Amino acid sequence: MIPSMEDERDRARRHSRYSDPGAWRHRWGVLPAEADIRAITACARNLVYHYRADGIEVPVARRGDIDARWVSRILALDAQRHPEAVDVPRERASRVAGCCRDYALLTVSALRERGVPARTRVGFAGYLGEGFHYDHVVAEFHDGAGWVRADAQLEPEWFGFDSCALPRAGLDGFAAAAEVWLAVRAGDADPRTFGVFPGSPFAGSAFVFDYVIRDLAHRHGDELLLWDLWGAMRDDAEVPEAEARWLDELARLACDADAGDRGARARLAQRYFEDARLHPGERVVQASPYGGPDVVVELAGAVP
Repeated sequence: MIPSMEDERDRARRHSRYSDPGAWRHRWGVLPAEADIRAITACARNLVYHYRADGIEVPVARRGDIDARWVSRILALDAQRHPEAVDVPRERASRVAGCCRDYALLTVSALRERGVPARTRVGFAGYLGEGFHYDHVVAEFHDGAGWVRADAQLEPEWFGFDSCALPRAGLDGFAAAAEVWLAVRAGDADPRTFGVFPGSPFAGSAFVFDYVIRDLAHRHGDELLLWDLWGAMRDDAEVPEAEARWLDELARLACDADAGDRGARARLAQRYFEDARLHPGERVVQASPYGGPDVVVELAGAVP
């Protein structure tokens, strides 16, 4: 079966090369046999701290943590520092430095190990700060009735909502990048309020454009780093109107797919797997959040 014809739940149930724990599969064995989303997200938070938001200066020798990319690599780094089981509490600064993408991908990995369809979704969170929508990645799993979103980075007591069953609250909650793009294009949202943080140069229409492509990749099993670049990404360059209209169509398909339109899901998958502007192929340009030089990463055969 070609990937575009595969049922999305079957695809989401199977490990990607990024979510596969590989030789460290046994590390997930201490978690409940049934898919306990609260235990799984708590474990993800026990393994990772946010390299920027947690206010911890990452030692130079460990700055490569944030580029670990593969769950197998993240679990290997944790095992080197903590031979005890993954549910044994770690001191925060001794965890693997990562970001929202890593909390979400670890969660997805543990869910897929238990046969649960799960995937990461890329978009923007309106609940992380007043008046701004921060770029964010959450986990999404199918509970048999529909897709449920869980913000694995959040401690349950931080907000007045269930972080393991995020309410669908439009742009005020977690909004997938396609929803944000269409709101910006319709003039219903200010693109300058969507980015890494207020005042960051990494914000605006081109930033949202790139994040639509990132979300399409993540929902189809290419759970790449948030600083990877490929295909049609603009990398903060102005978006020509012809490319904007091209993305409009894809964003509408993505929103229709999220609303349950099976035909839209199939067409979106076909477009993703057939269009080299959307999927990464076997190499990406990896930028550096620390300001280092861009590097070309060959993905083929690179899984640890």
